Amino acid sequence: MLDGVRLSGAEVPAIDTLITIILVIFLFLLVVGGVGIYVAIKLGKAAARKARTVSTKLVTQVNAMGTGEAAETERLRVSLRREVSTTRQAVDHALRQGWGLGDLPALIKEIEEHAAVLDSQLGMYAQHRRASGFIDHVTLERLRDHYAKLTTTCARVRADLLDSQVGHAATGLSDLHDRTELELEARRGSAVRDPLDEIDELYRRTVEQPHPVQQPHQQPHPLQQPHQYRQPHPPEDRA
Repeated sequence: MLDGVRLSGAEVPAIDTLITIILVIFLFLLVVGGVGIYVAIKLGKAAARKARTVSTKLVTQVNAMGTGEAAETERLRVSLRREVSTTRQAVDHALRQGWGLGDLPALIKEIEEHAAVLDSQLGMYAQHRRASGFIDHVTLERLRDHYAKLTTTCARVRADLLDSQVGHAATGLSDLHDRTELELEARRGSAVRDPLDEIDELYRRTVEQPHPVQQPHQQPHPLQQPHQYRQPHPPEDRA
Protein backbone atom coordinates (compact mmCIF):
# COMPACT_ATOMS: atom_id res chain seq x y z
CA MET A 1 0.00 0.00 0.00
CA LEU A 2 2.71 2.41 0.97
CA ASP A 3 4.76 1.40 -2.09
CA GLY A 4 1.85 2.25 -4.39
CA VAL A 5 1.49 5.71 -2.85
CA ARG A 6 5.20 6.33 -3.23
CA LEU A 7 5.11 5.33 -6.92
CA SER A 8 2.16 7.67 -7.57
CA GLY A 9 3.99 10.54 -5.88
CA ALA A 10 7.06 9.91 -8.08
CA GLU A 11 5.06 9.87 -11.32
CA VAL A 12 3.29 13.21 -10.64
CA PRO A 13 6.40 15.43 -11.12
CA ALA A 14 7.26 13.62 -14.35
CA ILE A 15 3.77 14.25 -15.75
CA ASP A 16 3.93 17.93 -14.72
CA THR A 17 7.28 18.35 -16.47
CA LEU A 18 5.94 16.73 -19.67
CA ILE A 19 2.86 18.97 -19.62
CA THR A 20 5.06 22.04 -19.09
CA ILE A 21 7.27 21.11 -22.06
CA ILE A 22 4.23 20.59 -24.27
CA LEU A 23 2.77 23.96 -23.26
CA VAL A 24 6.08 25.74 -23.95
CA ILE A 25 6.32 24.15 -27.41
CA PHE A 26 2.71 25.06 -28.13
CA LEU A 27 3.34 28.67 -27.02
CA PHE A 28 6.43 28.87 -29.21
CA LEU A 29 4.46 27.61 -32.19
CA LEU A 30 1.76 30.17 -31.48
CA VAL A 31 4.35 32.99 -31.42
CA VAL A 32 5.99 31.78 -34.64
CA GLY A 33 2.59 31.43 -36.29
CA GLY A 34 1.58 34.92 -35.22
CA VAL A 35 4.83 36.43 -36.58
CA GLY A 36 4.37 34.51 -39.82
CA ILE A 37 0.79 35.74 -40.22
CA TYR A 38 1.88 39.35 -39.54
CA VAL A 39 4.69 39.14 -42.12
CA ALA A 40 2.34 37.54 -44.64
CA ILE A 41 -0.20 40.34 -44.15
CA LYS A 42 2.48 43.02 -44.58
CA LEU A 43 3.85 41.35 -47.70
CA GLY A 44 0.35 40.97 -49.07
CA LYS A 45 -0.38 44.66 -48.59
CA ALA A 46 2.90 45.64 -50.21
CA ALA A 47 2.24 43.29 -53.11
CA ALA A 48 -1.27 44.71 -53.51
CA ARG A 49 0.06 48.27 -53.61
CA LYS A 50 2.72 47.26 -56.11
CA ALA A 51 0.13 45.49 -58.24
CA ARG A 52 -2.11 48.56 -58.23
CA THR A 53 0.80 50.76 -59.24
CA VAL A 54 1.82 48.42 -62.04
CA SER A 55 -1.75 48.08 -63.27
CA THR A 56 -2.15 51.87 -63.27
CA LYS A 57 1.04 52.30 -65.27
CA LEU A 58 -0.01 49.57 -67.66
CA VAL A 59 -3.40 51.17 -68.21
CA THR A 60 -1.70 54.51 -68.82
CA GLN A 61 0.67 52.95 -71.36
CA VAL A 62 -2.20 51.31 -73.19
CA ASN A 63 -4.28 54.49 -73.26
CA ALA A 64 -1.29 56.49 -74.49
CA MET A 65 -1.14 54.39 -77.66
CA GLY A 66 -4.38 55.80 -78.97
CA THR A 67 -5.18 59.02 -80.79
CA GLY A 68 -6.84 62.20 -79.73
CA GLU A 69 -6.45 64.57 -76.82
CA ALA A 70 -7.06 61.86 -74.22
CA ALA A 71 -4.19 59.78 -75.59
CA GLU A 72 -2.01 62.89 -75.77
CA THR A 73 -2.73 63.58 -72.12
CA GLU A 74 -1.79 60.01 -71.21
CA ARG A 75 1.49 60.41 -73.11
CA LEU A 76 2.18 63.53 -71.08
CA ARG A 77 1.70 61.48 -67.93
CA VAL A 78 4.12 58.79 -69.11
CA SER A 79 6.74 61.35 -70.08
CA LEU A 80 6.34 63.25 -66.80
CA ARG A 81 6.84 60.09 -64.74
CA ARG A 82 9.94 59.20 -66.73
CA GLU A 83 11.46 62.67 -66.31
CA VAL A 84 10.87 62.75 -62.55
CA SER A 85 12.13 59.19 -62.05
CA THR A 86 15.31 59.83 -64.04
CA THR A 87 15.98 63.02 -62.10
CA ARG A 88 15.46 61.26 -58.77
CA GLN A 89 17.93 58.54 -59.79
CA ALA A 90 20.52 61.17 -60.73
CA VAL A 91 20.12 62.95 -57.38
CA ASP A 92 20.34 59.68 -55.42
CA HIS A 93 23.51 58.75 -57.31
CA ALA A 94 25.06 62.12 -56.45
CA LEU A 95 24.12 61.69 -52.79
CA ARG A 96 25.74 58.25 -52.70
CA GLN A 97 28.90 59.77 -54.15
CA GLY A 98 28.97 62.29 -51.31
CA TRP A 99 28.58 65.45 -53.41
CA GLY A 100 27.41 68.64 -51.78
CA LEU A 101 24.00 69.29 -53.31
CA GLY A 102 22.75 71.96 -50.94
CA ASP A 103 18.96 72.31 -51.06
CA LEU A 104 18.65 70.28 -54.25
CA PRO A 105 17.24 67.12 -52.55
CA ALA A 106 14.50 69.19 -50.92
CA LEU A 107 13.72 70.82 -54.26
CA ILE A 108 13.50 67.40 -55.92
CA LYS A 109 11.01 66.34 -53.26
CA GLU A 110 8.87 69.37 -54.06
CA ILE A 111 9.14 68.60 -57.77
CA GLU A 112 7.91 65.07 -57.10
CA GLU A 113 4.95 66.40 -55.12
CA HIS A 114 3.97 68.82 -57.91
CA ALA A 115 4.47 66.04 -60.48
CA ALA A 116 2.15 63.75 -58.53
CA VAL A 117 -0.54 66.45 -58.44
CA LEU A 118 -0.10 67.14 -62.16
CA ASP A 119 -0.22 63.42 -62.94
CA SER A 120 -3.57 63.06 -61.17
CA GLN A 121 -4.89 66.14 -62.95
CA LEU A 122 -3.81 64.81 -66.34
CA GLY A 123 -5.41 61.46 -65.57
CA MET A 124 -8.66 63.13 -64.54
CA TYR A 125 -8.71 65.25 -67.70
CA ALA A 126 -8.06 62.19 -69.89
CA GLN A 127 -10.86 60.29 -68.16
CA HIS A 128 -13.31 63.15 -68.63
CA ARG A 129 -12.25 63.58 -72.24
CA ARG A 130 -12.92 59.90 -73.00
CA ALA A 131 -16.29 60.02 -71.27
CA SER A 132 -17.51 63.31 -72.72
CA GLY A 133 -17.21 65.07 -76.03
CA PHE A 134 -16.74 68.47 -74.37
CA ILE A 135 -13.29 69.91 -75.04
CA ASP A 136 -11.82 72.28 -72.46
CA HIS A 137 -8.95 73.88 -74.36
CA VAL A 138 -8.11 76.35 -71.59
CA THR A 139 -7.53 73.65 -68.99
CA LEU A 140 -5.54 71.55 -71.44
CA GLU A 141 -3.23 74.47 -72.24
CA ARG A 142 -2.65 75.11 -68.54
CA LEU A 143 -1.83 71.44 -67.98
CA ARG A 144 0.61 71.54 -70.90
CA ASP A 145 2.25 74.64 -69.46
CA HIS A 146 2.67 72.99 -66.04
CA TYR A 147 4.08 69.90 -67.74
CA ALA A 148 6.61 71.98 -69.69
CA LYS A 149 7.78 73.78 -66.54
CA LEU A 150 8.26 70.58 -64.56
CA THR A 151 10.05 68.69 -67.35
CA THR A 152 12.31 71.68 -68.08
CA THR A 153 13.21 71.92 -64.41
CA CYS A 154 14.06 68.22 -64.30
CA ALA A 155 16.18 68.51 -67.43
CA ARG A 156 18.13 71.45 -66.00
CA VAL A 157 18.74 69.58 -62.75
CA ARG A 158 20.10 66.56 -64.63
CA ALA A 159 22.28 68.75 -66.83
CA ASP A 160 23.77 70.46 -63.77
CA LEU A 161 24.40 67.12 -62.07
CA LEU A 162 26.05 65.74 -65.21
CA ASP A 163 28.29 68.80 -65.43
CA SER A 164 29.28 68.34 -61.78
CA GLN A 165 29.95 64.66 -62.38
CA VAL A 166 32.23 65.45 -65.32
CA GLY A 167 34.03 68.06 -63.21
CA HIS A 168 34.57 65.59 -60.35
CA ALA A 169 35.83 62.93 -62.75
CA ALA A 170 38.29 65.35 -64.39
CA THR A 171 39.85 66.34 -61.07
CA GLY A 172 43.50 65.29 -61.13
CA LEU A 173 43.22 63.76 -64.58
CA SER A 174 45.96 65.95 -66.08
CA ASP A 175 48.26 65.25 -63.15
CA LEU A 176 47.61 61.52 -63.51
CA HIS A 177 48.46 61.69 -67.22
CA ASP A 178 51.74 63.53 -66.54
CA ARG A 179 52.79 61.11 -63.79
CA THR A 180 51.98 58.15 -66.01
CA GLU A 181 54.13 59.54 -68.84
CA LEU A 182 57.04 60.11 -66.45
CA GLU A 183 56.77 56.58 -65.12
CA LEU A 184 56.73 55.11 -68.62
CA GLU A 185 59.78 57.16 -69.62
CA ALA A 186 61.58 56.00 -66.49
CA ARG A 187 60.76 52.38 -67.30
CA ARG A 188 62.10 52.78 -70.81
CA GLY A 189 65.36 54.23 -69.50
CA SER A 190 65.89 51.58 -66.83
CA ALA A 191 65.02 48.60 -69.00
CA VAL A 192 67.91 46.17 -69.69
CA ARG A 193 68.51 46.05 -73.39
CA ASP A 194 69.23 42.85 -75.24
CA PRO A 195 72.83 42.68 -76.62
CA LEU A 196 71.46 41.37 -79.90
CA ASP A 197 69.27 44.45 -80.19
CA GLU A 198 72.29 46.67 -79.59
CA ILE A 199 74.28 44.83 -82.28
CA ASP A 200 71.37 45.12 -84.69
CA GLU A 201 70.99 48.85 -83.99
CA LEU A 202 74.74 49.42 -84.48
CA TYR A 203 74.67 47.53 -87.78
CA ARG A 204 71.67 49.50 -88.94
CA ARG A 205 73.38 52.79 -88.12
CA THR A 206 76.47 51.68 -90.00
CA VAL A 207 74.46 50.76 -93.07
CA GLU A 208 72.38 53.90 -93.00
CA GLN A 209 75.36 56.22 -92.46
CA PRO A 210 76.39 57.79 -95.82
CA HIS A 211 80.01 57.03 -96.89
CA PRO A 212 82.13 59.78 -98.50
CA VAL A 213 82.57 59.23 -102.24
CA GLN A 214 86.28 59.19 -103.18
CA GLN A 215 87.10 60.98 -106.37
CA PRO A 216 89.42 58.96 -108.71
CA HIS A 217 92.91 60.39 -109.20
CA GLN A 218 93.21 61.70 -112.73
CA GLN A 219 96.58 61.71 -114.47
CA PRO A 220 97.25 64.81 -116.51
CA HIS A 221 97.15 64.25 -120.27
CA PRO A 222 100.36 65.13 -122.14
CA LEU A 223 98.50 67.46 -124.48
CA GLN A 224 97.06 69.37 -121.58
CA GLN A 225 100.57 70.56 -120.50
CA PRO A 226 102.44 71.51 -123.70
CA HIS A 227 104.75 73.85 -121.89
CA GLN A 228 106.65 70.91 -120.40
CA TYR A 229 107.68 69.54 -123.82
CA ARG A 230 107.69 72.64 -126.03
CA GLN A 231 111.12 74.16 -126.85
CA PRO A 232 111.48 77.87 -126.37
CA HIS A 233 111.68 79.84 -129.64
CA PRO A 234 114.75 82.01 -130.22
CA PRO A 235 114.08 85.69 -130.12
CA GLU A 236 113.43 87.20 -133.55
CA ASP A 237 115.80 89.68 -134.96
CA ARG A 238 113.93 92.83 -135.72
CA ALA A 239 116.91 94.77 -137.12
